[in-house]
Amino acid sequence: MRAASRALVLGIGGGGDVVGALAAVRHCEALGTPARLGGVAWERLPIDPKPGPRPVAEITGGRRLGEHAVLADGRTTTSDGVLFSESHVAAHLGTETVLIDITAGAVGAAEGIAAATEELDCDLVVLIDIGGDAIAAGDEPGLASPLCDSIMLAAGLRLCGRIPHEFAVLGAGCDGELEPEEVLGRVGALAAAGAWSGTWSVTPEIADEVEAAAASTGTEASLQVVRCARGVTGEAEIRGGRRTVPLSPLGALAFCFAAERAGPELPMASRVVDSTSLEEAHEALTSSGIHTELAYERERVDS
Repeated sequence: MRAASRALVLGIGGGGDVVGALAAVRHCEALGTPARLGGVAWERLPIDPKPGPRPVAEITGGRRLGEHAVLADGRTTTSDGVLFSESHVAAHLGTETVLIDITAGAVGAAEGIAAATEELDCDLVVLIDIGGDAIAAGDEPGLASPLCDSIMLAAGLRLCGRIPHEFAVLGAGCDGELEPEEVLGRVGALAAAGAWSGTWSVTPEIADEVEAAAASTGTEASLQVVRCARGVTGEAEIRGGRRTVPLSPLGALAFCFAAERAGPELPMASRVVDSTSLEEAHEALTSSGIHTELAYERERVDS
């Protein structure tokens, strides 16, 4: 991070991951590297009643960056008038944020990331997952939203050699999917592969800013990171009580990995790395017995 002239930090799980990714922006800045913030154009059903991510063609406002990315401001919405979390954060920060369109799979997402780095003059991309499901093996019982993360990590793998990439897991278990012990097991596997590059923590000052940015987005996972950074321990319910998060100082830590060394230990991302559509990526996971958030959203709407 110190060696970069400017970083593009992207929350890779859709929804409120962009809020938690703000912590990484401030960490970059503390190391002397300016950073820009963004995420994925996919709001969950409680916010956007249409299942799945939105393509660029269904994004209103902002400034288009090629075929698969938009530079969003506080008024950027879906074609149905739903504000993205990135729009809320743009309004909060007073600066544009990046929206990546993943409907053309990992190939399209990589093009969107590349276009954003070129437009914003960034020479480092940092991909942030809140919770740890991005590095899951795929057979964890609580895994619920692997598709968005997998496509974005795969996009990062595709760009290795063109644009330096790191990715990080912040708030192990804070999304209520993998247990903290499962996340640490996967961190260990990545460390054994030589990919673990460092660890940093959310400071009280950063926690305050993340909390303020979260106020208008409805995100829950990023707020559990805030609580962990403030020393709260015990259990918290999220998702209307459907998920339970164990709170501890572990949730305030970010584990960072060098993308070019991580590929063999990212089985879900490896399955979708050549995908050219959302459906192709979805099928690559479901054919391996992995239930995705896209299937969940479609089932809810059809029920």
